[in-house]
Amino acid sequence: MIAALLLSFGVIFVAELGDKSQLMAMTYALRYRWWVVLLAITVATTAVHAVSVFFGHFLGLSIPTDVMSILAGLAMLVFGLWTIRGDHLDDDESTKAQRVGASVFFAVMSSFFLAELGDKTMLATITLSTNNDWLGVWIGSTIGMVAADALAIAVGSLLGRHLPERMIARGAATLFFGFAAWLLWEGLSGASTVTVIATLSAVVVLLGIGTLYIRHLRRSDATEAMSDDEVVRSAR
Repeated sequence: MIAALLLSFGVIFVAELGDKSQLMAMTYALRYRWWVVLLAITVATTAVHAVSVFFGHFLGLSIPTDVMSILAGLAMLVFGLWTIRGDHLDDDESTKAQRVGASVFFAVMSSFFLAELGDKTMLATITLSTNNDWLGVWIGSTIGMVAADALAIAVGSLLGRHLPERMIARGAATLFFGFAAWLLWEGLSGASTVTVIATLSAVVVLLGIGTLYIRHLRRSDATEAMSDDEVVRSAR
C-alpha cells in the first residue's frame, strides 16, 4: 500500500502541474480565502478519485499484469504529449473562476469536480489503480492533486501571478516520458516478439500523431497572433 501511495502521489502531483484545474485553483485563490478553496478542492478530488479507483481497480482485475504495464506505459506517453501541448482556461472556465456565488465552497467544489471528469489526472488514477493497491492509489492520488493545487493556491494568494507554464509543462512531460519508459520496460520484459513489435509500433504512432498535433496547434497560435497584430495595426 505504501508503495502504491508514493507512486500515485508522484504521478498525480506531476500530472497536475500546469493543468487546467491548477490554473483554476490559482484564479480562485486571487479572490477567495485560501482555506475555503483548498477544502473544496480536497472534497472534489476525493470524490473524483474514488470513482476513478473503483473503475480502474475492478476493470483491471481480469487483465494480465504485463498487458496492464504496457497499457499504462502508453497512457503515460499520451499524458506526456498532452502536457507538452499545454493547458489553459477557456472563456467559460475563466468565468466560473471569477464569479462570486452565494456559496464559494460549493461553487469551487462543483467546478473542480466537473473539470476533473475525463481529465488526464483522472485517467492517470484509473491507470494506476488497475495494477496497484486501490486504497494506496486513492489516498496517494488525492494527496498528490491537493498538494499540487495547494502550491497554485499559495502562489495565487502570495504572489498574485501565474507559475511559468512552459517550464513546468516541459519538466512534467519529461517525468511522464520517464514513467512511460519504466512501465513499458516492465511490461515488455519477457514478452513475445509480436507483443514487442506491436507495442513499439503503437509508441511510434502515438509520438507521430502527438508531434503533428502539437505542431498544428503552434501554427494555429502563431496565425492567430499575427491576425491580432494586424487588427491592432489597422486600429492605429
